[in-house]
Amino acid sequence: MGKTHKPESMTHLIYRYIMVFIGAAMAALAIELFLIPNLIIDGGIIGISLIVNNLTNINFGILIIIFNIPFLFAGYKLIGKNFFISSLFGIIALAVVESQLHHFTAFTTTPLLATVFGGLILGAGVGLVIRHGGALDGTEILGILLTKKIPFSIGEFVMFFNVFVFTLAGFVLGWEQAMYSIIAYYVASKTIDTVVQGFEGDTKAVLIVSDQYVEMSEAIIERLGRTVTKLKGKGGFKDNEKEIIYVVVTRLEISKLKSIINEIDPIAFTTIMDTQEAQGSKFKSAIH
Repeated sequence: MGKTHKPESMTHLIYRYIMVFIGAAMAALAIELFLIPNLIIDGGIIGISLIVNNLTNINFGILIIIFNIPFLFAGYKLIGKNFFISSLFGIIALAVVESQLHHFTAFTTTPLLATVFGGLILGAGVGLVIRHGGALDGTEILGILLTKKIPFSIGEFVMFFNVFVFTLAGFVLGWEQAMYSIIAYYVASKTIDTVVQGFEGDTKAVLIVSDQYVEMSEAIIERLGRTVTKLKGKGGFKDNEKEIIYVVVTRLEISKLKSIINEIDPIAFTTIMDTQEAQGSKFKSAIH
């Protein structure tokens, strides 16, 4: 059996939650002072919440919590306790900060400026939250859960979901606003990729060279629910036999995988590569 997992230090925990709060606050600022005043939405659960807010005047903060909570609970076992708590904290912070910005004047009423800068700030905020182990939108969690049963990747599911969101926005807000919303979503998604560093695709292929390969493999299987493949290799200097661990994970799991590697073998050689696609029942069924 593996050794006892090292708990996260209090300093790192506080830092992580501060960054999640900052990210949530940036997202709230973008939504309340750029997007909402110009009838522009984002994709995913945030977009659905903004549309329902426009139709009913129910507080956006309440809606974002109500719509996200089921996905967070559904993904509790999928991603882990830390992810659940970080995401719940971020979503509540988003709702609270957004509610405090109601009386502030919009930064701009020019739709194009609101689209670009709102998308940039929103993407940077969401990216910060993801980078520090949480999420503000349950769409990807839903995608991971459903792709076990449907023949689509997570990215394809998110795209289809957002086609529905922006089509609905066209009927509710007008087609011009829907087109601005698509641009805002594109800007935000590209900004998320930049902030999170290396999360360009839905999945990542990871190669790990470590003398602790048995314990490392067990931890990945037990804590991430991922199957691993062990490859044979030889060291270039000493020509000694090496076990190489190969595993494919989703972008939401990279942070947790890095923590596992650092806990078990801080000097392990790790390579993280972009993947265009990950197919096969074993990859999907590993998510449970």
